[in-house]
Amino acid sequence: MFELAYPWALALFAMLLPLIWYYARFRKYPSITVPSATPFATVGRRRISLPNWCYFAAAAVLVVALARPRFGDEKVVIRSQGIDMILALDLSGSMATIDVPPDVRDTRTLQEGLTNGRIKNRLEVAKEELRKFVQGRPNDRIGLIGFAPMAYSIVPPTLDHGWLIGQLDRLQPGLIGDQTGLAAPLASGIHRLKNSAAPRRVLVLFTDGRNNVDNRLTPQQAAELGKESGVTIHTVGIGSDNAYIPVDTFVGRRFQPVADEFDEEMLRTIAGNSGGQYFHANDADGMKRVMDEINQLETTSFEQPKFIEYREIAPDLALLAVALLACGFLAESTWKLQLP
Repeated sequence: MFELAYPWALALFAMLLPLIWYYARFRKYPSITVPSATPFATVGRRRISLPNWCYFAAAAVLVVALARPRFGDEKVVIRSQGIDMILALDLSGSMATIDVPPDVRDTRTLQEGLTNGRIKNRLEVAKEELRKFVQGRPNDRIGLIGFAPMAYSIVPPTLDHGWLIGQLDRLQPGLIGDQTGLAAPLASGIHRLKNSAAPRRVLVLFTDGRNNVDNRLTPQQAAELGKESGVTIHTVGIGSDNAYIPVDTFVGRRFQPVADEFDEEMLRTIAGNSGGQYFHANDADGMKRVMDEINQLETTSFEQPKFIEYREIAPDLALLAVALLACGFLAESTWKLQLP
């Protein structure tokens, strides 16, 4: 962007142009008296000498410099207030269950879908959507907890989302056990978030099973701790009525039906006690919708102040004017020297 800081300075050209016209029209230059002017027919012509042209050019350049021409580069500074968030993901063996899409009606089609990657188990579906979720929130510190009988802090809340996604990709069903304990990941996540200075702290719990681990702290009591600590808890129940788990036998792979096991009432209570919401993801499309809803629910505030960074041209023009004055003076004092 180019502009003149003082465009009114160009009015000085109104003084400079008449001066040039006067020199060209009326200024007489030195000559000598001789009996005949024929040999010197061109001596008396009115014209502006090279030194004067240098002086006029220097004056014109100075006028432009006084107008302060400059180039501006507009910049936008984004200031954001991010959210501190922890994703608590169920890693029990039941997360290997496959929620079969409605369009799959036979075992052969199911096996083909698993082979080409179109159909995934619950954990792989969750990992795919969590990966997209994390990548879409670059200003939030996000952590990851994996749980089964016990909870394990895999990644503390961080802005290094590449590292988080790398750890997420390594998770497998049954990696740390087959039971499901909900109180431990809630307590662990709340402990991580309660001292955070972020304006909003959020814990999202993903599970496909009901709490079947005895703990001194119940999931409901953990949710109450979240409310006292200012941590909002969202819960996501994963599973559908059309679910199967693959079982490898001597005669090949079989698919065993699995009943929907997560405790919807408890998940609603956990979320409601902390001011959060409960969501149900019955298949891959359902998980995508749930993550989109959570993404819209947990917004980040932005400020976008603008400023313009200028590069001034006036100093360069002033140097050019000095150079023109020096050239004019040098020409007038040497090869353009005139005697009175």
